[in-house]
Amino acid sequence: MLPASISDYRELARRRLPRMIFDYIDGGAYAEVTLQRNVADIEAIALRQRVMKDMTQLSMGVSLFGQQLSMPLALAPVGMAGMYGRRGEVQAAKAAKAAAVPFCLSTVGICPLEEVARDAGTPPWFQLYMLKDRGYMRELLARAKAVGSQVLVFTVDLPVPGTRYRDVRSGLSSRAAGPGAGINRVWQGLTRPGWLWDVYLNGRPHVFGNVAGAVPQARGFNDFWGWIGANFDRSVAWKEIDWVRESWDGPIVLKGVLDVEDARDAVRAGADGIVVSNHGGRQLDGVKSSIAALPRIADAVGGDLTVLMDGGIRSGLDILKALALGAKGVLIGRAWAFALGAGGQPMIERMLGTLRAELATAMILTGCTDAGRADKTLLDEASLKKLAR
Repeated sequence: MLPASISDYRELARRRLPRMIFDYIDGGAYAEVTLQRNVADIEAIALRQRVMKDMTQLSMGVSLFGQQLSMPLALAPVGMAGMYGRRGEVQAAKAAKAAAVPFCLSTVGICPLEEVARDAGTPPWFQLYMLKDRGYMRELLARAKAVGSQVLVFTVDLPVPGTRYRDVRSGLSSRAAGPGAGINRVWQGLTRPGWLWDVYLNGRPHVFGNVAGAVPQARGFNDFWGWIGANFDRSVAWKEIDWVRESWDGPIVLKGVLDVEDARDAVRAGADGIVVSNHGGRQLDGVKSSIAALPRIADAVGGDLTVLMDGGIRSGLDILKALALGAKGVLIGRAWAFALGAGGQPMIERMLGTLRAELATAMILTGCTDAGRADKTLLDEASLKKLAR
């Protein structure tokens, strides 16, 4: 199948990846209500088609945190991407560089900061969790600065991991214990020979590269997840941003803000940006979608810091809707993870080209000449009233 949409990349990834890997990308927390809302609420927003506008000049580029982007999009941090394709984080970073958009490396990526920066030829943004081991946090921040990372994306919605039923059922979770679980995992790999050759045999080492130094005795992912799980810090409060600032002098973007009061606290804490996000529906199931939370947050703090959004973006039309509701840009996670699983860097580049073409079409047909000036006039008012309920 030649992929035309994000759903096509999803299907190709489903066919190629072991079930436990695919479900890790595709799944959400608990009953996946919020995961579904993220997509459905964006789909329910109607664009206003306009005609007889001179659309000869179209400006899709934006500037974020001192960087010029070809379109208002960045590749979000996604854990374990090196298990979706051989050295997957490097492939994604190369694709992002080719498209002139940022790539953000996850703390729990397979490839370490140094490998991504070296092999992709450009330093990634870096995503970090607040860990109990503050010494290792300082080390990670120093490593990010040393490779030239310009933006720190600080995830604030994970004081404890959400429960993801799919990971238990597929055998990925440490809760899936017993000899049957091990046999199940082996069988899943054996029945995906392309993945087995590309990733399992030739994509090693399979470690969390950024934290490998903290867990030298680790023999598998459960050991790494055990260390990370034990280091999530429930005591984190807004004062910790000052602690981070002591070790980081670049832009700090807080990822995981879904409430207006938290957005205002982010301003008071001195954050340079926020990502309106519910962690892709992977944390607290039943909360509102990112797009539903976006307008009030953008209205409240959009003049004080840079507001980005992630969750549910599946097309270039979705990007324009988010911009119209106050985001300065979007992050995509599952979209690039599916493309990586479907066929590596070439598929990610193709997917990014599709999003760019779709965004251009949406701008032309709504009369929007500048992505940086998109506003609510591009949207149907009646559909927005339904979103606000």
